[in-house]
Amino acid sequence: MNSSLMLRRFFCFNSKTTAVAATSSTSSKKKPLVFLGSPQVSSTVLDALFEASKAPNSLFEVAAIVTQPPARRDRGKKLMPSPVAEFALDKGFPSDLIFTPERAGEDTFLSNLRALQPELCITAAYGNILPTKFLNIPPLGTVNIHPSLLPLYRGAAPVQRALQDGAKETGVSLAFTVRALDAGPVIAYKTLEVDDQIKAPDLLALLFSEGSKLLIHELPSILDGSARLKAQPQDDSKVTLAPKISVEESWLSFDQEASVLHNKVRAFAGWPGTRAKVAIVDNENGHHNIVDLKIITTRVCNHSIVQGDEMDDISYVKDSLVFPCGRSTALEVLELQLPGKKVFRAAAFWNGLRGQKLKKL
Repeated sequence: MNSSLMLRRFFCFNSKTTAVAATSSTSSKKKPLVFLGSPQVSSTVLDALFEASKAPNSLFEVAAIVTQPPARRDRGKKLMPSPVAEFALDKGFPSDLIFTPERAGEDTFLSNLRALQPELCITAAYGNILPTKFLNIPPLGTVNIHPSLLPLYRGAAPVQRALQDGAKETGVSLAFTVRALDAGPVIAYKTLEVDDQIKAPDLLALLFSEGSKLLIHELPSILDGSARLKAQPQDDSKVTLAPKISVEESWLSFDQEASVLHNKVRAFAGWPGTRAKVAIVDNENGHHNIVDLKIITTRVCNHSIVQGDEMDDISYVKDSLVFPCGRSTALEVLELQLPGKKVFRAAAFWNGLRGQKLKKL
């Protein structure tokens, strides 16, 4: 039996197990809740739910988990369960109570979910569209933790797009899920100031951490139905979108201002990263060697530069590579990476040039 089939069986429900789970849930005084999430940041929310469900006065229990199917990850391309599934199993959550449907509209999956009779579903970066057939199952609805101040940045990449735009403020929203993307009534939100050096993975983790606290605080009102009454409709006139990021967007264009490039480096950190082509020039024979650099950490040079005849020259100043940019600005690159190599500090990279010139393309 191949590993893919084994993992699919490992994480799938069977009808007998579901019936037993449904019986135990209905016999319990606690309301059954189903959690949907996939990446590592979702585990923060699941952990908060696990801890809150243990409290003596808890109104709910985590009856099941829904996550993305096993996928090939890391260099070995080994088939692995999602980070949420791994986290749940490490916590001792039963493997037969973890759903891994390819799509949330699959009939078998929906049948098994109905058998559990969940009162409420919670989503946090699940990664699949939820059809009406799914949304009709939990009587208290489905509540999503969305890392933006809705209706701002609806879509797949709210944190990345906010950073790319240079947003000084963002936040996390708790909203009911409807068929339209991220358009449901908002139960509560929390606002955060955005540090001008923070990168997308760190901001995402921070927002989901705050989102989990917000969720636990609001759960009593969600479970007694009062949250539905107080939830505020979104103002559709203020909607902005956060479309999925593509690999093609990762290239840096140095005719843009340094602040625009710095924000892009922060936004695309983690995935897909940001890249630039540079030329290493031998001073003796003028030979050019073109290299593809991954730009890891940057900051905006705090003083403007005047571009002369050597406007393509990259200089080295105070532990950073200084790239001339548009409108006489400059970007300081503090960390970078060559293909197949570890991340370098700028000083180590510069020393490795052994006196050769560096030019931007």
